[in-house]
Amino acid sequence: MIASRRILVVDDYVIVCEAVKALLAPDGHQVETATNAKEALAALGKRRFDLIILDYELPDIPGDKLASDIKALAPQQPIIMLTACRETLALAGKPFVGVDLVLGKPIQSEELRRTVSQLLIKKIE
Repeated sequence: MIASRRILVVDDYVIVCEAVKALLAPDGHQVETATNAKEALAALGKRRFDLIILDYELPDIPGDKLASDIKALAPQQPIIMLTACRETLALAGKPFVGVDLVLGKPIQSEELRRTVSQLLIKKIE
């Protein structure tokens, strides 16, 4: 695993935000949460994050639109999209603008931790 990094988790379900935060705790990451796109963009306006993990189905805009907006501001920002929607997972083979990787919900601890490490290592290179 790599050194602790700052991660933003965006999901309209607080319990999902807290679960992802708990899954990443063993690696010492500093995890902040937001429950909608407006909160996420406000957090991004205040600080830099090494990785963003966001839900596809947000209450104010779709996750892929938020990812696109984030990449317009910070093109190198790594983004993982989480979704429980089978149709979205089927599209995961096709590129979503601004999304580096799509993972299905429910997410397994080791899969999430491994994916986070891979994206963060890739960012450093």
